[in-house]
Amino acid sequence: MLRDLALSLLLGSYACFAAQTSANAAEPRTYNFENDIVPILSKFGCNTSGCHGKAEGQNGFKLSVFGFDPDQDYRALTMEGRGRRVFPAAPQRSLILLKANGGIPHGGGIRIDTRRPEHETLVDWIRAGAPFGSPDDPNVVAIKVTPSERQLAMRASQPLHVEATWSNGHKMDVTRLATYQSNNEAMATVDEDGVVSIGESAGGVAIMASYLGHVDVFQAIVPRNETIEAYPQLSEANFIDGPIHERLKKLNIIPSGECDDATYLRRVYLDIIGTLPDADEVRSFLADTSADKRSRLVDDLLRRPEYADYWALKWADLLRVDRLKLGHKRAYLYYQWIRDSFAVNKPLDQFATELVAAEGPLTDTPAGQFYKVVDKPNEVASTISQVFLGVRIECAQCHHHPYDRWSQTDYYGMQAFFTQVAFKTSPRGEVLVGTRNSATKHPRTGEEVFARALLQPSTMEPAPGDRRKQFAAWMTSRDNQWFARNLANRYWAHFMGRGLVEPVDDFRMANPPSNPQVLDRLAEHLAANKFDVQHLIRAIVASEAYQRTSHPNSTNELDELNYSRFLFKPLDAEVLFDAVCQTTGVAEKFDGVPSGSRAIQLWDSNVPHYFLKMFGRPMRATACDCERVAEPTTAQVLHVLNSPEIQEKLSHSGGRIARLLNALPDDRSLADELYLTCFSRFPTEQERQVAISYFQENADRQQAVEDVVWSMMNSLEFLFNH
Repeated sequence: MLRDLALSLLLGSYACFAAQTSANAAEPRTYNFENDIVPILSKFGCNTSGCHGKAEGQNGFKLSVFGFDPDQDYRALTMEGRGRRVFPAAPQRSLILLKANGGIPHGGGIRIDTRRPEHETLVDWIRAGAPFGSPDDPNVVAIKVTPSERQLAMRASQPLHVEATWSNGHKMDVTRLATYQSNNEAMATVDEDGVVSIGESAGGVAIMASYLGHVDVFQAIVPRNETIEAYPQLSEANFIDGPIHERLKKLNIIPSGECDDATYLRRVYLDIIGTLPDADEVRSFLADTSADKRSRLVDDLLRRPEYADYWALKWADLLRVDRLKLGHKRAYLYYQWIRDSFAVNKPLDQFATELVAAEGPLTDTPAGQFYKVVDKPNEVASTISQVFLGVRIECAQCHHHPYDRWSQTDYYGMQAFFTQVAFKTSPRGEVLVGTRNSATKHPRTGEEVFARALLQPSTMEPAPGDRRKQFAAWMTSRDNQWFARNLANRYWAHFMGRGLVEPVDDFRMANPPSNPQVLDRLAEHLAANKFDVQHLIRAIVASEAYQRTSHPNSTNELDELNYSRFLFKPLDAEVLFDAVCQTTGVAEKFDGVPSGSRAIQLWDSNVPHYFLKMFGRPMRATACDCERVAEPTTAQVLHVLNSPEIQEKLSHSGGRIARLLNALPDDRSLADELYLTCFSRFPTEQERQVAISYFQENADRQQAVEDVVWSMMNSLEFLFNH
């Protein structure tokens, strides 16, 4: 206390002295710590989590992450450390400067060279008495990046200019102090001075500029270097294709052609029901000559029980059906509610509302089990925001979001919608209610924060009734800028292999959609059809974009961002294992699950299974789509090559190979059946002859057939959807 008082008197005396000695000079600059000093600490990484912004600080000096708490940072600089960090009597001898400019050893190295204007600003601020500033000082209300959009050639560079607008109308160039980030480092990088360097990939890229909690974005369109003089006329299947073709034309990319019927058949089976077609289904579809057979196929798949199985699996991952936390019975009821919802094609807005606003006995309202899995109001707010809005607000729990507009007040305003949730006992078991009176306090100011949805006006009094119902109404409204767009993007990413916003649950200003018009049209289509997800699926799989072949041409062989060809997609762990079982004709018996159950029907993600674990099955510990690991690994390759379990299925006496050997003595028919089973197509004549020759060259015909099927199961054509 005495040290703080002494420092305060020292600073005050120095300020008075400075004011008196400058009486005949020009009016001295007025400094504000948050406006003038915090941006410098942010620019040079002093307050990042890897430096003094980490939870425990660094070498006794702790700053708030990204400068979210200027009061704390000011105290740390001017009052802690025995007052040595700033020294108004000799500013250049201040510890904060000596550490930053290399005057004395510093673990972070030289951060601010003495020749930089930021160094001079720090010196002048300390010389002025290190003032904190007045609450009446103007604050930044917006920043603007110029240019906002530009078409640039590959390997070109573009300097950015960032201007801040203050609450008093003043505008200031903050290019040197803004921080920058690219949303695709492979396409473009940006240096600390805001100079963008374009790479060698065609497409769109966004560069974020951030200053004092405000963000703006520069977007670059990068075409291929080779201009196409006579761009072909492209057909459009529906409302999706026009904007995609417009973008491809700007990029000098010609899309690949349409895939054949066999490829489309296998593709939609795997994407819609997570199941391979059998040989008879392939034959029937390929023999059908009607013009509408693809659309009729999709309608048939949407009516099959596997559709509900597959999509219940995917949503059970997001909504965290967790047996370890819920217990067997309650987890199964929760899962069954999800599956039943997709079996009857429940509109997605109704599905989301039933979950968010669930109330009553849990035996009658199984969606309420969500609040048993995610049992803290702050985690509920983060999870629902991420799953249904595609917005990650969790960073704002402790500090202002570094890459978006969300503050701590925004975060706790969202949390306040869910603080009323409680469970009571009754003769009918546990009952979920939403009437508990529980206030939400801002962790820094201690003030009460009332329920407020993102970007909605502040309120100074609690809303009446169960606030979750109000939140659900806001969330599912057609006017909500995130709900329909997030769901449309999630489904688009599933079918196309990449979201228009990527990652799919990271909607923010600094991560704009690669093709905003396509996302807008998909969202409008979903909302206009009353959130009927099957309408959306039909539209996506009918588009030219979805029906393209995966074979590249000379213009799109490097393009993976603009839907100029169909991308190879690794199969989900459950889908791939079911394909192994279906191809070999030998079902798997999972522990604790009835015989005959398939992997996509496993409602419990904790059923032990080596294959599923190795191929990326999520544990449902978070709501992040990234929990399901899609990247192939060496262990996966070695497992498919050497697995004794797969070999046992291939050689099983009651398996498909044994049955085909008995039923098809003709090698040609046998080769055709194997290709129809494994690849959902007939073999080419060359492939057929290679298989027949191998059968005939080996004395053990069964072993030869097992070898052929084993080699097919290890191919990219089997392991990926294409």
